[in-house]
Amino acid sequence: MLTGTVLMILAGALAGGFVSGLAGFGTGLVALGVWLMVVEPAMAATLVVLCSVVAHLLTIRSVWQAVDRARIWPMLAAGLAGVPVGTLLLGQVDPQAFRAGIGVLLLGFSGFMLLGRYRPRLRWGGRGADAVVGFCGGVLGGLAGLSGPLPTIWATLRGWGKDERRGVFQAFNFTVLAAALAWHAASGLITRDFAALALVALPGTLLGTWLGALAYRRLSDQHFHEVVLGLLALSGISLVASSL
Repeated sequence: MLTGTVLMILAGALAGGFVSGLAGFGTGLVALGVWLMVVEPAMAATLVVLCSVVAHLLTIRSVWQAVDRARIWPMLAAGLAGVPVGTLLLGQVDPQAFRAGIGVLLLGFSGFMLLGRYRPRLRWGGRGADAVVGFCGGVLGGLAGLSGPLPTIWATLRGWGKDERRGVFQAFNFTVLAAALAWHAASGLITRDFAALALVALPGTLLGTWLGALAYRRLSDQHFHEVVLGLLALSGISLVASSL
C-alpha cells in the first residue's frame, strides 16, 4: 500500500472518529470525502460502515439512558428495512451525482439553520414520519454508510435536547450500520484488500473517538446544536467538492 494512501486513510479515520465521538454521528460524512480520493466507492463505503460501528461501540453506553425506546423503535425498524435496499444500489448509483446531491442537502439545511438561528419544534407526523426518515436513513446507510444525516436533521427539526437527540440518532446509527456491515459482508465486500485498509483505519478511529467523547462532555445544549450544524455544513462542502 502506498504511503500517501496510508496517510489519507489514517487521517480520514482520525477525523471521522473524533466527529463521531463528539456528535454521535459523522464518521462517513467526514471520512468519506477523504477516502474517496484514494479508494473506490464500494470499498470506501464499507470502511465507513466498519469504522462507524466501532466508534459507536465505544460511546453508546454513555448516552444509552437518554434513548426513548418508544420513540426510537419505528425509526429503527424502518431503517433496518432500508439497509438491503441501499446495499443493492451500491453498484447502480453514480458516485459523483450521489455525493453532490447529499452535499447540497446538507449545505442547504445547515446554512438555513445556522444563519437563521432557527430552533424549530415540529409536532406533526408522529411515528409514521419517524419511520419514513428511518427508512431513508437505512437506504443511505447501506449505500454509503451515511445513515446519520437524515435522522440528525429530523431530530434537530423536532427540537430535542442534546442528550435526547444524541441518544436517538446514535442508537439508530449503531443499529443500522451494524446491519449494513453484515449485508456488506454477505455481499462479498469484505476482501483481503479491505482488511488491509481496515488495519490502517481502526487505530485512527479509536483514538479520534476517544478524543471526541472527551470534548462532548464539555458542550452545552446550544453549543452541541451549533457543532452538529457546523459539521453538517463542512461535510456538505467536502462532498460537493469531491464530486467536482
